Amino acid sequence: MIRVLTFGRFADDNFGGLERYVFELARGLQGEAEFTNVVARRGEAPDLPVVGETVHAQPWLQLGGTPVCPTMPWHALRRHHRRPYDLIHLQFPADPMAHLATSLMPRSVPRIISWHSDIVRQKVLLRLYQPFLRRLIESADAIIGAMPAHFSSSTQLPSQAAHPAYHVVPYGFDLARFERRPPLADELRRRHGRGSLLFALGRHVYYKGFEFLIGALRTLRDTTLLLGGEGPLTRQLEQHARDAGVADRVVFLGRIPETELPAYYHACDVFCLPSVEPAEGFGIVQIEAMACAKPVVCCELHNGVTWVNRDGVTGLVVPPADSNALAAALARLASDPGLRARLGEQGRARALAEFTSEAMCRGTLRVYEQVLGARR
Repeated sequence: MIRVLTFGRFADDNFGGLERYVFELARGLQGEAEFTNVVARRGEAPDLPVVGETVHAQPWLQLGGTPVCPTMPWHALRRHHRRPYDLIHLQFPADPMAHLATSLMPRSVPRIISWHSDIVRQKVLLRLYQPFLRRLIESADAIIGAMPAHFSSSTQLPSQAAHPAYHVVPYGFDLARFERRPPLADELRRRHGRGSLLFALGRHVYYKGFEFLIGALRTLRDTTLLLGGEGPLTRQLEQHARDAGVADRVVFLGRIPETELPAYYHACDVFCLPSVEPAEGFGIVQIEAMACAKPVVCCELHNGVTWVNRDGVTGLVVPPADSNALAAALARLASDPGLRARLGEQGRARALAEFTSEAMCRGTLRVYEQVLGARR
């Protein structure tokens, strides 16, 4: 059994794609690896099944939107001295204290980094942090990206020639729960289904671009948007819907329980990921929508978002921060049921072929075994 120390950023009721990735690895590698996940705790426990040991560190402050938990190194070192870990699996971006904890661990413990995205918004902090980040990358035995674009588009990772231990392991999830249409989906259609039903989901933060999707509704007169998630911009988005005159067609759902999530994908006609910044490095929600045979509309960010959702194959891709372009793509799909069906079925086939939990866990385990074998 491989003992793994990881830092999954959060383990509470407002988790996102990075946290879901860590939960899925721990679940899928049961029997092969034993995880300790040291995380910031801001609220209630998540409604995803949590496998392994979760250690909550209390945030002392927010720095550039990231929680800073000074007790992380103490938690990690204390547990390592009690029962040593075989390797450290660091998620990036992460709490700076997670990076400090990693650097304080004995160098005999291999380091693996999963690179989810560059630091995009905190330019000043990045300049101060760059020397520490460079040393952290140089100390890594392996770096995992979910697709080649994680490496080719990054401005913060060295070239592959300079760091040959790069591994592409696509994200994967338990998609079986999305196969069947739950009865709740029909209830949602009855409740909200006048005309076209649009679904979007994510934390209400700057890079998600939900304000542009809300703006697109001004010309989509027969469309209702179901918007899941919450965050620091929720109140601003509600005001934006009122200002745009579409508040009666935007339903703010808040946090959707995991058990109910498949019903929302099945109920909608189209799923939209309107993210406008490369901080959205992949868009796991796209895979969930594709598993439900729903076409996806996303924005061209020149990264993993459009590696997942391929224009004209699984959905449509438009320029970022452009309400008119979003409206045109959504109107095209609303008026063409045949196109929706074709893109949806092709998306489902791609999700089941490329993005399963089994494939991700097997690929990650191979990286673990390769790193440990090289160290031996």
